[in-house]
Amino acid sequence: MTHRRIVTGLFISADGVVGTPEQWTFPHMTDEVGEVIGGLIAGADTMLLGRTTYEEFAAHWSQQTGPMADAFNGMRKLVASQTLTTAGWENSEILDGDLVQRLTELKSTPGRNINTSGSISVVRTLLAAGLLDDLHLMVFPLVLGTGTRLFPDEGKRVEMTLAGTRTFDSGVVHLHYRVDPPH
Repeated sequence: MTHRRIVTGLFISADGVVGTPEQWTFPHMTDEVGEVIGGLIAGADTMLLGRTTYEEFAAHWSQQTGPMADAFNGMRKLVASQTLTTAGWENSEILDGDLVQRLTELKSTPGRNINTSGSISVVRTLLAAGLLDDLHLMVFPLVLGTGTRLFPDEGKRVEMTLAGTRTFDSGVVHLHYRVDPPH
């Protein structure tokens, strides 16, 4: 039986920083990078977000129009949060109970991809639980030196297979990894 895939797309600096990408990605954003992002969005019918990313996205995208905004606003949004009690952005719901159990159940239901963006603690949880299927890293050509890194100093080993690469004129490199099932 086929199952839904959980797919993560992240902006990351050459030194592994994923935090506050709105402060450092724009000089390198091009239509080519936008096409990759658009392709990831088009493959999904559900977005999984942590509380902080949810609040940032809701504040921005709910006030926008256009193809990306329309996709985000119309898509089902699941919020992984232990502190939010309401989710006011259109088509949003707060996941209650055990996140890993809920997502394991959701992956077995019919539908398209479940996308995550930002939400680093959620991505780490998915990787550790063996639930993440695809990791798309948009590596930006800069070293930030400080900031939230995708992979902490301590963690579980996760094997991945390189599924594709693409280099853009802006210096951004798209790395697509398939996450190998845990042994």
